[in-house]
Order: sequence, then C-alpha cells, then structure tokens
Amino acid sequence: MSLSTRSSVAMNDEEPPIEKEKLTAQAYPISSLPDDLLLSIFARVSRVYYPILSLVSKSFRSLIASPELYETRSLLGRTESCLYVCLKLPPDFNTTWFTLCRRPDQTHKKQKKSMGRNLLVPIPSLESPPVHSSNLVAVGSKIYNIGGDAKSSSTVSILDCKSHTWCEAPSMLVERSYPVSNVIDGKIYVAGGCEEECKSSNWIEVFDSKKQTWELVSCPLVDGWVTHTRKSAVIDGNIFMFARLCAGLAYMPKEDRWEALSVLTSFELEWESLCYCVVDNVLYCYDKGIIWYNPKVGSWFKLKSLIGLPKFDDHVGVKVKMAEYGGKMVIFWDKYLPSWGYKKNKVIWCAVKRFVGVERFWGRLSGLMLCLQSPRNINSCLLFLLLFD
Repeated sequence: MSLSTRSSVAMNDEEPPIEKEKLTAQAYPISSLPDDLLLSIFARVSRVYYPILSLVSKSFRSLIASPELYETRSLLGRTESCLYVCLKLPPDFNTTWFTLCRRPDQTHKKQKKSMGRNLLVPIPSLESPPVHSSNLVAVGSKIYNIGGDAKSSSTVSILDCKSHTWCEAPSMLVERSYPVSNVIDGKIYVAGGCEEECKSSNWIEVFDSKKQTWELVSCPLVDGWVTHTRKSAVIDGNIFMFARLCAGLAYMPKEDRWEALSVLTSFELEWESLCYCVVDNVLYCYDKGIIWYNPKVGSWFKLKSLIGLPKFDDHVGVKVKMAEYGGKMVIFWDKYLPSWGYKKNKVIWCAVKRFVGVERFWGRLSGLMLCLQSPRNINSCLLFLLLFD
C-alpha cells in the first residue's frame, strides 16, 4: 500500500486494512489452536452443531469428518443419540439424507422461537442407493440397507454415519424384496421377502454385525405365510411379526423358540402398519391419535395430555412418521402451506415427546420445530436413531 493511500484512510478515521486483519485474527483466535486441542473441544460439543462448525473453515471441516474426533468422543464417553431422516423429494424422487442440526443464531428471534431450535440439513455429496423403510436398520453408528425393493436382491450396503460414506457388507444367503429387519443385541434379523415360496429353512436369517456373517434360522411355523411381512417390532427382546390375513409369529432369540399369535386380535388389528415405534419396550402407533399397547390387559389405550402437539391434517397424502429418539418419541409430519395453494408446497414439522408416569398414560411435549420446507409430493419420510460410540 502506498503512503498516500495510508494517509487518506487515516484522515477518514478508518482503520488501515492491515490493522483490520490483525483485529480479525485476534477476534477469532480458536482457528490458530493446535489440532489436538481443537479435537478435544469439538468432542465435547453436541453433534447438532457440527454442520455449522464445518462451515467455519476447511480445517474445521476436515477435523469434524476425521475418525480421530469420534475416537476422542468415545474416550470421553460422549455418546449421543443422533437422528437421521431419509426423504424422496421431487422432481426426480432420488433419495436424500438429512441430519438434525442447530438452527443458526442469525434467524430472527421471534421467527426462531416459532420454528424451534433445530432444522434438517442435507448431507452433502452423499449418493444413496435405493432404500425402503422396512429394509433399513441402525447398529451403532451404521445404517444397514438390506435387500431389494421391487426387485429381489441379496445385497447389503452400509452408511457409515461418522464419515457419511457408503460401503458394501457381506450379501445375504437369500435374495429378498421388501424384507422386514429388526435388531437385537447387535444382531440383525431379516425375515420374509423371499422370491420363492416361504420355507422354514429360508424365511429368516440373522447377521452378526461383529463377526460380519450371515446364518439361516429355522422357522417351523412359517408354512402357509404370505411372502411379505407387513409389520414387525422388537418388544422385551422378542420379535413380533404380522402378514396380511395371516396369524402372527413371535420369535424369542435367546431361547430360539417360536410362538404362533392369534389372528384378528386387538393387538394385531389396531397396530397401524404405516406409523409405529417402540419406546422402552412399549409399542406406540398413530391412527388419528397416538395409542399404546398394554400387554398385561391386552388392550390399546390413548396417550393422554398431548398439550402443545398440533392436530395433524386429515388430508389425503399427509404423512406421519414416528421413531424412538434417546428414550423419547419423535414425530414427523408434513403440512400444506395454504398461502401457496393447496397441495403446492409442504413443510415438515417435528415434535419430541417424553413420557410421564410408570403406566405411560401421559405424554409431555419436549420440543416442536419446523424442520424443512419442501416442494409438493414428498414421497416418504423415514426415521433412524443412531447411538454413536
């Protein structure tokens, strides 16, 4: 810079540019800290802030994506429940993955309060294979995409949620389409979807995520079942499965024992197959309201005290999804924006509920947030819970 330029700047009572650079460096000294110290700091921060921190600089982005960060979190005991959402959005309906992130502070205070503290942010540069809700399960920090959808397949792909990359896992022993998958003690039980006739020898198989091996499980009660299973859930370490117009099945892995369930019971009939979840071994589902099943009396009950939870639209096409989230229930639903015209654009809302009382009759709203604004025709909303090591 010339002397005349410096004089001109000084006469206008402005800081010379070189001085501004010094002030900027002093205002943000954290960027000059050693990587080891930064890793220690980041490991103590909730993961919902990571997408924002990764925007600070390339070095921050590299550290947040590094395996060393998660090793440090593990050593510090900073395990955390993280929510991942999978959507198929127009116009091409390709699979897009999102994670929950803290809303930036730049949002207007009144607007931020009405929209909640968090929002869904897409995971950048993540090309996903085709997925379906029944094909997906989470074990540790990995999401398994198992089998095929319309076309049978034995392939298994894994989304590593630490590095946000896909890799292949050992293939199943049987090709399947739309199988149901459940996790017990780190093992994945995959049932149904066989292209051939259901047989006791091939209907279900189990994957040991530690050994990375598949093994067939004999099911002597499966004869006469239809190919596809409509709904399944793990309650008290047992897998309950139902197919259309068939008696249900229960499998007890610890005892390697099967039990036939009566057809057309209250348990089966009122269990809504499109929207349900299990929280602390209690089965909940949504059907014009949240209900829960009490196995002691064999009846469903309406969840009381839903103060603060908006009434979901009853329009055709509105989707509601539920999942367990760190001992709480998370509910996602989409809603049309009337100001933009009916069925033109939607927003996706999220509510988190915690339960009060031993008998679980009461639910209390912990948080309500506007997560995503999207074009019309949201195809699916799939929820996954991960516990990071």
